[in-house]
Amino acid sequence: MSTKKVVAGIDGRPDSDNAIRWAAAEAAARGAALHLVHAFVWAEFRGVPLGASDMAPGLRAQSDQIVADAVELARKFEPGLEVVGERVDGFPAAVLLAESRHADLIVIGSRVTGRLLRLIVSSAGTELAARAHCPVVVVRPTDDALAGSRVVIAYDGSRAADVAVDFGLDYARRRGLPARIVAVLEADEDDDHELLAGVRQHALAADTELVEVTGHPSELLLEWSADAELLVVGSRGRGGFRGLVLGSVSQTMLHQAPCPVAVIPHAAIEGPA
Repeated sequence: MSTKKVVAGIDGRPDSDNAIRWAAAEAAARGAALHLVHAFVWAEFRGVPLGASDMAPGLRAQSDQIVADAVELARKFEPGLEVVGERVDGFPAAVLLAESRHADLIVIGSRVTGRLLRLIVSSAGTELAARAHCPVVVVRPTDDALAGSRVVIAYDGSRAADVAVDFGLDYARRRGLPARIVAVLEADEDDDHELLAGVRQHALAADTELVEVTGHPSELLLEWSADAELLVVGSRGRGGFRGLVLGSVSQTMLHQAPCPVAVIPHAAIEGPA
């Protein structure tokens, strides 16, 4: 893409700072601008009790302050980075879906029990991960946003996995990190090794390792990403990764992965509609 813009969703809570840090570092590494977006949900509610509408100006001012604080924080993380902040009326998923049409990357924070994590594992979050027009990265609040010693990429031979490999290797090159491609094979499918033929050439490159394993995807990805700075997965795949975003594997990754998780949505593969 040529937009050179990384978009980060913000909500003003301290545990979203890691997402801002990660997004700022990634924008700087890409030579892109950072666009911080706060979804102002109040504008979407209708039929509020009499007098409640008087709260709107104060809530808008509070949202504007959230944006201003986030912009200041991003500039502290990455001095010299072009940073733009904006309050946009709407619910988070809808706002970020619209933003994804003109972005290289969407970055959001999550918390163990908070609403942003529920956003991802709920229907709204599933919509964002499945329908965004660019990759989506989820950064957990307990992460050191730039910790880890490698990039781990889940591979199953699907088209989404091929894009995930390109995304992960590009990230690894820019950060000077080795990459580990984890291919989870189906024991009852004879064509698995044939599907791996295309990705094996990447393992010939320096600092790239191909691990071929058979087993349960969640457990294996958690094990092999224990020392990762980033885990990259396709939104939908064949075999072991089928339903990755929509099923239990996705929820396991988002709850338990020890690092930020990048998802490649189907729409990001096809390009803008």
